[in-house]
Amino acid sequence: MSGKIEITRVIEAPRDVVYSAWTQPEHFTHWWGAPLETISMDVRPGGEWRATIVVDEENQVPFAGTYQEIVPNERLVYTLVDLSGREPAEQQALGPETVTVTFSDVDGGTEMVFVQEGNLPEDEIPRAEEGWGFFFDALSEYVKKIK
Repeated sequence: MSGKIEITRVIEAPRDVVYSAWTQPEHFTHWWGAPLETISMDVRPGGEWRATIVVDEENQVPFAGTYQEIVPNERLVYTLVDLSGREPAEQQALGPETVTVTFSDVDGGTEMVFVQEGNLPEDEIPRAEEGWGFFFDALSEYVKKIK
């Protein structure tokens, strides 16, 4: 059981702005769907992050992970764990996903390459890809406002 998601987007904003949207809670809140008070980010190798997406009062999805590699404005590598919907033993067996996001200058903005790898069950990949697509649409719209 293993899966990989790879999404490349060109975002119409400078690289430092897109990177900041990934690493600063006051920006992350606007596109991730997590209220600011649920977000914590210690953006350094070994630092932890947490954010809870709030769909409504009954549907909240907490995520967490640990930053593994940080190259400001160029590369983020972190673990991703969905803390909802699975028994702890099942979550432990699956282990964390590893996410790598790279940022490169291109005409008109920033090329962002997102790769998620790990033990995401194959039948969950389409839903995860759709979710990331929704997030990246929101990210693109948000950074246009702050660039």
